[in-house]
Amino acid sequence: MQRSIGCLVATQIMLLSAIPAKTADSVWPQFRGPGALGVQEVKGLPEAWGNDQNIAWKTTIPGYGWSSPIVWGEKVFLTSVIKDGEVETPKKGLYFGGERPTPSKDVHHWNVYCLELRTGKLLWEKEVLQGPPAGSLHLKNTYASETPVTDGERVYAYFGNVGLFCLDFEGKEIWSQRFAAHKTRNGWGTAASPVLHGDKVFVVNDNEEQSFLAAFNKKSGRQVWRVERDEKSNWATPYVWENEERTEIVTPGRKRVRSYDSDGRLLWELGGMSSIVIPTPFSKFDLLYVCSGYVGDKARPVFAIHPGASGDISLADGAASNPYIAWCQRTAAPYNPSPLVYGAHFYVLFDFGFLSCHDARTGAEVYGKQRINTEGTSAFTASPWAYNGKIFCLSEDGDTFVVQAGPEYKLLRKNSLNEMCMATPAIAGDRLLIRTASKLFCVRDSTTSPYSNERSR
Repeated sequence: MQRSIGCLVATQIMLLSAIPAKTADSVWPQFRGPGALGVQEVKGLPEAWGNDQNIAWKTTIPGYGWSSPIVWGEKVFLTSVIKDGEVETPKKGLYFGGERPTPSKDVHHWNVYCLELRTGKLLWEKEVLQGPPAGSLHLKNTYASETPVTDGERVYAYFGNVGLFCLDFEGKEIWSQRFAAHKTRNGWGTAASPVLHGDKVFVVNDNEEQSFLAAFNKKSGRQVWRVERDEKSNWATPYVWENEERTEIVTPGRKRVRSYDSDGRLLWELGGMSSIVIPTPFSKFDLLYVCSGYVGDKARPVFAIHPGASGDISLADGAASNPYIAWCQRTAAPYNPSPLVYGAHFYVLFDFGFLSCHDARTGAEVYGKQRINTEGTSAFTASPWAYNGKIFCLSEDGDTFVVQAGPEYKLLRKNSLNEMCMATPAIAGDRLLIRTASKLFCVRDSTTSPYSNERSR
């Protein structure tokens, strides 16, 4: 699971100006990177890799976490939770039967890690909490599935049903906000990541008991405002939409997609989503893309929304557009992976291993579902990413399928790491960071980008 081009460029310039020009490309500050787009264009990014090919380093990460790595300059941050005692290994494939409704009584350790981008060396680790978890968890989820976010000075790590923790770049805790644990649908746990804008950190927690969106002062941790939400459990990361008219905090939900202003006032809302909401919104071409595609529902919509909406902008029955909705595809959305706009096209990666393509401006189908893995079946949870005119789709098996971007579907290659993957990768300069169940891999093209200190940790 973006905005007008002018606002987007201005925001990126402010963000990148905080670090030296030579490392400006190595900024991936949140889930799916700048603008939550999942796209980067830097020369030399790798297109082929494997366990013995183009691996600059690999570092073992203790515990489990499906949070994505984030990067600022020469530092990589990620989170994990370590359980004392016996650990049940996550299983690939279907989610059915993975409920674990009773929380573990074993002590868990909630940790934030900082690694050196060049070598993979562990610079520091910080345990922010320890104790038995208050909430239950699905076998395929983790207690560290929320991706942290950084402003270049501090790291903001959110663990749902636990709290929000602010650390400096040396690992010192600046402040924390503890949250009460709430029940989630079927005990599945949480996953929505925090986002930053200006002097505020935004957290959404949609659960079965008391859903809310809250803003915290990023320097002091003080709660600035909190909005109660008429929602049940959702797992979609909110999106800060800086469009030509205003800044909006967009929060997908199964009852309503809602947009708030920076003070928490409701701007507009939209119905018609599926009953489980996971993909993260984003924007391109002055359109906001928001969707949900639970595989068990008939309604699996993708909406493309114009700026400036107010009130209820839900589509009338049978309609595909209205004054504020540019287009809608009623059954085109993914379940877990967030969609991707690259070039002029809107790509959807489906959990069962299909890729589709639409015109990003009009919604017209360019090509329908194409099976990615023609040699077998694979499940896909991580969101796709793009660079070098290619789309990259990472399966839970650890295979990345490289697809030609553009109006014609063509599978180019498969890159395998042979370990379970559910986290969405990060891009840092000419390096790709892929988190597996036990390690963080740094992938770099050795033929165009010579490097030293190749190591495993």
